[in-house]
Amino acid sequence: MTTGIETDAAALWRIFFNTIRNINCRDYSQAQIEAWAPESYDFTAWQQRMQGLSPFVAEMDGVIVGYTDLQPDGLIDHFFCHHQYQGQGVARALMEHVFKQGQTRGVRRYYSEVSITAKPFYQHMGFTVAKEQLIDIRGQQLKNFVMEKCN
Repeated sequence: MTTGIETDAAALWRIFFNTIRNINCRDYSQAQIEAWAPESYDFTAWQQRMQGLSPFVAEMDGVIVGYTDLQPDGLIDHFFCHHQYQGQGVARALMEHVFKQGQTRGVRRYYSEVSITAKPFYQHMGFTVAKEQLIDIRGQQLKNFVMEKCN
């Protein structure tokens, strides 16, 4: 896992965009997908967002295949795996890294706003649904779940 965000921001945007467009499209409408991962996005704002997240970046053979973060209060704000590397252990490795970092940092409760698509993975990793919610993204309502795991 690496954390070189300035050089990785473009690759992380592609992972975010392509995962939503190719994987999350199973559970959300085209309008919801386009609102969540728009064709045009302010890249400077994205770079600033990534810098604020301080993400952990997973690589395989020199290719960035996923990223996540862990905020001081236990929030996992972003968790995305490259759409062409699904089912290869990337997500598990990222989540195990989050748990190790959380243990080092004294995190007692992990939580995240999880898509319909990611819910089964989070459940497999020991998270439970705290609540279901509708969020507004660029005029579209998307269902997701606040999920948590306590130590």
